[in-house]
Amino acid sequence: MKNLKLVYTGKTKNVYALENGNYLLKFKDDCTGKDGVFDPGENAVGLTIEGVGDVNLRMSIYFFEKINAAGIKTHYVSADLNNTTMEVLPAKVFGKGLEVICRYKAVGSFYRRYCDYCTLGQDLPAYVETTFKNDALGDPLVTKDALVDLGVMTSEQYDSLKAMTQAITKIVADDLKEKGLELYDIKFEFGYDAQGNVMLIDEIASGNMRVYKDGEYVDPMTLNTLFFA
Repeated sequence: MKNLKLVYTGKTKNVYALENGNYLLKFKDDCTGKDGVFDPGENAVGLTIEGVGDVNLRMSIYFFEKINAAGIKTHYVSADLNNTTMEVLPAKVFGKGLEVICRYKAVGSFYRRYCDYCTLGQDLPAYVETTFKNDALGDPLVTKDALVDLGVMTSEQYDSLKAMTQAITKIVADDLKEKGLELYDIKFEFGYDAQGNVMLIDEIASGNMRVYKDGEYVDPMTLNTLFFA
């Protein structure tokens, strides 16, 4: 890593520029949380757990390869488990960063917002919502119309993003189901290439998904253990 140019320092990954025009993601053992307790929903690093970077990379490799094989565009090129790094294609983020959530169940912030209109745990039809990445504003929800009217993306890009989100979520959910696990919701990040084509970026790790087993919530660290058992 010494001879590589550091271009971005993230909470859980650092990004380096490669000579071939691609980028290298270095996965870290830092986790988001508060008061020393792991919480994927927090916006700040709260603790360090040895081996988290490795297992997050392993899960990302597993799903990125499966998604690429399904013909869905991602930024994944290759990975090096010995160095906990992943080579990715260059991509621009939408706006200053956009998170996309696909929900199969009415839980979490969805239920808190819409509890007058649904029951806790109610089935949802692969519901997709988008939020701007902004810690200070609490990652505000944003609609398709706003994204298009504000020039963040085109209507066609949004439609592509939504379809990709639902297709990728099904791949993840089906895989978890085979292991006796049920996916309630999952969070992704998307970007686009020089031609404007939408692609899945960042990672696919346990900390980005809400999973249950026999009706009981499975925390991300336990999920890692069950997934690779």
